[in-house]
Amino acid sequence: MIKWITNLFSSTKTEEKSDYMKKFLIVGLGNIGAEYVNTRHNIGFKIVDFLARKESISFETVKLGSLAEYKFKGRTFLLLKPNTYMNLSGKAVKYWIDKENIPLENIMVITDDLNLSFGTIRIKPKGSDGGHNGLKNINLVLNTQQYTRFRFGISDEFKKGQQVDYVLGEWDETEKAKLPERLEIASEIIKSFGTAGLENTMTTYNGK
Repeated sequence: MIKWITNLFSSTKTEEKSDYMKKFLIVGLGNIGAEYVNTRHNIGFKIVDFLARKESISFETVKLGSLAEYKFKGRTFLLLKPNTYMNLSGKAVKYWIDKENIPLENIMVITDDLNLSFGTIRIKPKGSDGGHNGLKNINLVLNTQQYTRFRFGISDEFKKGQQVDYVLGEWDETEKAKLPERLEIASEIIKSFGTAGLENTMTTYNGK
């Protein structure tokens, strides 16, 4: 009987650990407000919105953001859009990591990147903030850089002194025409991260 009880507790702990490893937090960075919806800086929001629409799931207003739950191949993906504005993104990320008990290796943060040409994808397991204020705040609040970041290139086609206007500006017509294809790939990256793993996802999608 004692052995049976021991095995029962052991089995329960194994199941809890398995569930813990199958939950992923996907954070799309952006700024709230209608004026920011179609701006380059809001590509993180745009990607998780695209996946939600594609899979017919809805975002709900929650503490420090909007959240949608997507289930795929036995994994649970929590899609988060912080409502703290870009520069304070870390507060929302930490809250939901703690609330849902999600390990750092199951976190993916999606950002825009001026150093990559439009639509270019770069997935990395860790790294510096690269001058991105959203990542800077997340690194500060989490006190680590050890989480996956998915950078989406927005290029640097702006004149000196016009970086802010460019980043907070809307996509041009050429970019708008190409966005649907890039968003489709981005949605597949999220699913691959949770099912195929980070290494396979980087091998398959980096540079595309």
